[in-house]
Amino acid sequence: MFLKTLYKTILGFILLLLSGNLYALCAGLGCTCSISVPTLNFSTYAPLSGSADNVTDTVSVTCSALVLSVAVSYTITLSQGGSGTYTQRQMTNGGATLNYNIYTDSGRTLIWGNGAGGTSDITDSYTLVSSPTTKNYTAYGQIPANQTSAIPGSYSDSIVATVTF
Repeated sequence: MFLKTLYKTILGFILLLLSGNLYALCAGLGCTCSISVPTLNFSTYAPLSGSADNVTDTVSVTCSALVLSVAVSYTITLSQGGSGTYTQRQMTNGGATLNYNIYTDSGRTLIWGNGAGGTSDITDSYTLVSSPTTKNYTAYGQIPANQTSAIPGSYSDSIVATVTF
């Protein structure tokens, strides 16, 4: 796991996604899977604009095996981050906070979490017929409109992405 940070100008926001806890349980000779998780960078947030700050990025899962026609299935979950809740994740800058969330759908209605308590996860399965195979999933980030913060600058949160095979 590693963290990447990128400084943005006034009220620039960063969401740090960590690749974490990879449990390889797919069936087949030499079956392995890996996850690639981006740093989800929000643009400079304008609290008085009346518009939410929406971004997207791609989470990728790549599986391969020594023998083809292998059954692969997995679930991708995200942690709560520093706020300790899925319903309103928060980025911080010192003592200041800014609400945001990550969704599995483009309408930004299904919060990406662990599948419990009203959150959604991503579950996929397929037969691996060529090796390696990469599947991509879009992470939809949003900072709601009309938030003010006492401290301009870079805000961040750390999220752990877990893929269970």
